Amino acid sequence: MPSFDIVIEVDLQEVDNALNQARKEVGQRFDFRGSDSTIEWDGKSLITLKTDDDGRLPPLLDVVKSKLHKRGISIKNLEVGDPKPAGGMMHTQTVTLQVGVPKETAKEIAKLVKQSKMKVQAQIQEDQVRVSGKKRDDLQQAIQLIKGADLGLDFAYTNFRD
Repeated sequence: MPSFDIVIEVDLQEVDNALNQARKEVGQRFDFRGSDSTIEWDGKSLITLKTDDDGRLPPLLDVVKSKLHKRGISIKNLEVGDPKPAGGMMHTQTVTLQVGVPKETAKEIAKLVKQSKMKVQAQIQEDQVRVSGKKRDDLQQAIQLIKGADLGLDFAYTNFRD
């Protein structure tokens, strides 16, 4: 039976390269000169922006987003936290990379597929959703349905099997 998987993939090496480029640009930009602005990454999914001025957080975030976008990382898959004071003059903001389909979104996809009355089934498998059906055309319609639903994330459709 033909099937495919709906996943959210992030190339961690590209994220690392983008963040290195962002650090380099922050070090060279005039508006960040003399400030204590840093970009930290835990190597998995959490990016922490720190700066000594609350007004520098939005431009710092813009630099990170632009570098990620240029490296092919979807900005839709970023979850930006609220700016918070971090003691003294420092302010922090967290950016979380979405890796894997969240449970709530997976449930929405399964519900959407079921309500469409197409001859396909959706199964939630940890951090991905597998869609299977009898015909390849039905699966392609399911992909178009999910793309058109605008669930707020950028999905990849992988592991297509006949």
